[in-house]
Amino acid sequence: MERPDLSYAAYARDRLAGMPSPADPEAFALAYHLLHLSYLVIADLESHIHRPRGWTLPGFRLMFKLWLLGPTQPARLAEISAMSRSSVTNAVNTLERDGLVERRRLPDDGRAIAVGLTAAGADAVQEAFAEQSRREQQWFATLDAEERATLTNLVIRVLGARPEDAA
Repeated sequence: MERPDLSYAAYARDRLAGMPSPADPEAFALAYHLLHLSYLVIADLESHIHRPRGWTLPGFRLMFKLWLLGPTQPARLAEISAMSRSSVTNAVNTLERDGLVERRRLPDDGRAIAVGLTAAGADAVQEAFAEQSRREQQWFATLDAEERATLTNLVIRVLGARPEDAA
């Protein structure tokens, strides 16, 4: 079955191939397909897993990090999530209101706080993670283990070498 989104991408790449520099049809095709895949996966995970729970994907990502790391300061969550501090604060406020996370004072610095999962939050993130893992496996089932590892390593390499002024 021909997919219109993929047909358009091939058309656009072919059109760009006939244009002068700085048009780069290969860079376009790679960026286009990575963005398109990202958008589709995000929309799919949100609609099948997170929205039915009243969450956003960023909210789940924060809970997942807290599940793995334990209580963590909001600034650190922002840093490792590629989110602004205000976005983390907004997400934490929503998750706290829903009883999934709580703010805790750090014992060695009474002014500083960390965010941690509540028992309900830990249960909820584990359940959602299991569903998300199954869905991610469906998305990448077309690739064998070696191909998945290669793709992962290539994406990590690009992320590591991103422009200095990129988030």
